[in-house]
Amino acid sequence: MYHPLPLYIGLRYTRAKRRNHFISFISGTSMVGITLGIVALIVVLSVMNGFHKEIQQRILSMASHATLTDPYGGMANWPEVLEQVRAHEDVVGAAPFVEVQGMLVNGSQVSGALIRGIVPKEEDDVAELRQEMVRGSVDDLVEGAFNIILGRDLAAFLGVGQGDKVTVVTPRVSATPVGIMPRLKRFTVSGIFAVGMADYDRNAAFIEMHDAAKLLSLGDAVSGVRLKLDDMWEAPRLAREIAYDLGGVYRLVDWTQVHANFFSALAMEKRMMGIILFLIVAVAAFNIVSTLVMVVTDKQSDIAVMRTLGVSPARVMGIFMVQGTAIGLIGTLLGMIVGVLLAFNVEPVVGAIEQVFGIHFLDPNIYYISALPSDVHLSDVLAIGGGAFVMSVLATLYPAWRAAKTQPAEALRYE
Repeated sequence: MYHPLPLYIGLRYTRAKRRNHFISFISGTSMVGITLGIVALIVVLSVMNGFHKEIQQRILSMASHATLTDPYGGMANWPEVLEQVRAHEDVVGAAPFVEVQGMLVNGSQVSGALIRGIVPKEEDDVAELRQEMVRGSVDDLVEGAFNIILGRDLAAFLGVGQGDKVTVVTPRVSATPVGIMPRLKRFTVSGIFAVGMADYDRNAAFIEMHDAAKLLSLGDAVSGVRLKLDDMWEAPRLAREIAYDLGGVYRLVDWTQVHANFFSALAMEKRMMGIILFLIVAVAAFNIVSTLVMVVTDKQSDIAVMRTLGVSPARVMGIFMVQGTAIGLIGTLLGMIVGVLLAFNVEPVVGAIEQVFGIHFLDPNIYYISALPSDVHLSDVLAIGGGAFVMSVLATLYPAWRAAKTQPAEALRYE
């Protein structure tokens, strides 16, 4: 024989028709269990990756990659700062802004909101507000017109639509004959946007930057400058570099700091879900233990004959490790192939199920995301497949060791 003995006999045991059909059934069950566990794990993690990517894109469609502000108040020299940051090779867009936490009032309806003053054409360089508009246009924000764009949920709460009036109340105060009064101004609702994130749709409003500066008595100053970077994943490092280039006199905050708790929660959710689902693979992998124990018991006489012919205990152990590993390897490869194919086609598969049974898993009237997004990561697939294969190999150790300890005289006594 030109084959290594443990590999040859182990593979022969795997594909041979056994007298005990129950052992064959358990082997098949173990293989199917590993396959289904890997498929479930790959699909679920891919869908979670898709949801996380979708949420991240929606957040970053409105939030800048980094925000530059003056810690001592308004930024009066913002044109010079804007010119300097735009000259940086990793900055692809920059725009000034004025921002304040205020209140919006319409009759008896009052709601807090983050009010941001922008320059529409420059805002296009750092955010996607123009693409998120459902009524009106960003270009309606003209200096002196005192127009305002509201989030869809905020407009619904206030009971206003395009063309209606709302009163903006700011924390700034003015001295009047009747005492200190907060600064307020009537604005016309010129547009409504919808991002699909409650943080923006319910709590954000946009006005023209110079109108916001007048409302806050900032003069020619602004609150800061928003930046869009070439690589958002390098935002922490690039933010430090830009702050250093500006002399370290400005406060620079990147998107990972602003949304740190949210993205940490998403990462923890994915990690815990992966651990829970991996237990399915673990149970299937350790079914190999019971399969091989029964095979070893069934093959006692064969083991005894091999031992009397001079086969070492290590080689006997190798035979059954090969058999168990083959079951795990086949199940792992099938699971990875089916899992990846299903993850890439999860949306049409779910759509077909919804059509057949007449149900909607994600009702568009309730959820902002009406389809299951999927984002397959090669690292996840390899980690799942590698982990399942390693567990399958570990599951073969005890039965193989037990086979190697077989005593020929005891096994052949009743033959």
